[in-house]
Amino acid sequence: MANTLYDELFGKHAGRDTPFLILQDDTCITHAAFLAKAAQFAHEITAQGLVAGDRLAVQIGKSPNALAVYAACVQSGVIFLPLNTAYTGPEVEYFIENSGAKLVLCDPAKLSDIAPICARLSARVETMAADGSGTFADKAAAYPAEFATVDRGPDDLAAFLYTSGTTGRSKGAMLSHENLLSNSQTLAEYWRFTDRDILLHALPIFHTHGLFVATNVCLLGGSVIRFYAGFDCDALIRDIPKATALMGVPTFYTRLLDDPRFDAELTKSMRLFVSGSAPLLAETHIQFEERTGHRILERYGMTETNMNTSNPYDGDRRAGTVGYPLPGVELKVCDPETGAEIPTGDVGVIEVRGPNVFKGYWQMPEKTREELRENGFFITGDLGFVDDRGYVTIVGRAKDLIISGGYNIYPKEIEMILDDQEGVLESAVVGVPHPDFGETVVAVLVPAKSQTPDIAAIQSNVEAQLARFKQPRSYHVMDILPRNTMGKVQKNILRDQFKDLFAKPL
Repeated sequence: MANTLYDELFGKHAGRDTPFLILQDDTCITHAAFLAKAAQFAHEITAQGLVAGDRLAVQIGKSPNALAVYAACVQSGVIFLPLNTAYTGPEVEYFIENSGAKLVLCDPAKLSDIAPICARLSARVETMAADGSGTFADKAAAYPAEFATVDRGPDDLAAFLYTSGTTGRSKGAMLSHENLLSNSQTLAEYWRFTDRDILLHALPIFHTHGLFVATNVCLLGGSVIRFYAGFDCDALIRDIPKATALMGVPTFYTRLLDDPRFDAELTKSMRLFVSGSAPLLAETHIQFEERTGHRILERYGMTETNMNTSNPYDGDRRAGTVGYPLPGVELKVCDPETGAEIPTGDVGVIEVRGPNVFKGYWQMPEKTREELRENGFFITGDLGFVDDRGYVTIVGRAKDLIISGGYNIYPKEIEMILDDQEGVLESAVVGVPHPDFGETVVAVLVPAKSQTPDIAAIQSNVEAQLARFKQPRSYHVMDILPRNTMGKVQKNILRDQFKDLFAKPL
């Protein structure tokens, strides 16, 4: 038996002295050097007592060594659990306890917080700094640069990714070797990644976008990765002429557009700009194409499924949509109450099925049964519709649906109108408690640069375009919207902020 994921992603590059990672200072790490480091790490993982199926949790900065820990886990059969570097001690404690991680890697600066947690939970702890140094790398350096790859099959688990947990405890999505490999293979072919590509990689690697999409796709294609610790506008502008592709979140593109150096001449070597993890404003689409001649490709994925849909590589990349279901992925829109499929164009809950869909939630069988049907369809919780051309549009999360006076209100419909208003950069619409209607609509506006939205004019325009029950009952201006590390608006924070807006005095 072979190791499904390691053989296809990493093993095929064994002994190759070809570039894999190019760092911000132009240091080059070859495939052979990277795999040698990963092998040493695999030895240290096993020396710590971990065997195939055990969990290794990491809360460490982005570095080549951090990426090599992922490869080492795959090679040794250990389940990789990356954690957001912004998580606090109590949050990390939950993940360690829930996953049963036997080994935790943390930044040296957090050791004093993490070590007592690990002691309570009988987990080992080692350190790895943002530059890749630390006790783990020091111990691993004593081992050989080769490791006997552990056999793992398609259905064996490769990683846990925990959901963001905005409506309760985070759930550990169990991802198998086949889940990760099949999706990467589809994307590499769909987006046409080859050994002629150089990807600008400024995403974090604790999230599916930067780890299981960007990295895995490049490994499959034999592409080179220009590897950044994080988003650095100056560094990206310097290196864009040396690259062919960029995967980013909407913030990347708005910040690049704010720089006058970013233009068609700078981007003439590029063939692909991909955006995801949060919706891209139509205005950004238009500005980007006008400035560069390139049209950004939007796609749609989730923690539990990796990527489900993508706008086409060739053909119409339609702003506001996330394109077609990927090859091998079935998608349908269903009534949230009955689960029955609904007609084209109607809004409902999106369900998907395919080899990319996860195996369930770790130690949460009831949650798994609630969201993963026996026939293999996963209830995403995203509301959307499919138009008559087959394009999928996401209108929001089911939990963001506003029910006011018995009417269903989709925030995206209102946000699209608000985003088009003069003086408005972007908006967010949430539902808050209301004594008469159950819930009512609140709009939050972010001003465009050096402008002040005219609330009275905006309200008048909205009244002309929307039924009364959809119209916001309160408008608020904020400098920025609260977002998570991947750029998604945290509507739970806004709901909490405005929850008492219509409360009746006692």
